Amino acid sequence: MATENKIYLTAAELSQILGVSTGHAYKMIRRMNQELEKAGYLVIAGKVPKRYFEKRWYGFGA
Repeated sequence: MATENKIYLTAAELSQILGVSTGHAYKMIRRMNQELEKAGYLVIAGKVPKRYFEKRWYGFGA
């Protein structure tokens, strides 16, 4: 999986990273995108910025 150079993660990639179903990954993306919209950011449906995911998810941040 070559996600090092990508800006966005898809539901399929997120489901592989976390070991959850694709449907559950979509729910998580929807929630994170709602948080980003509240903060004033533009979002792309079905994708989440990789850095935001790493910031929000325990174990990925520094």
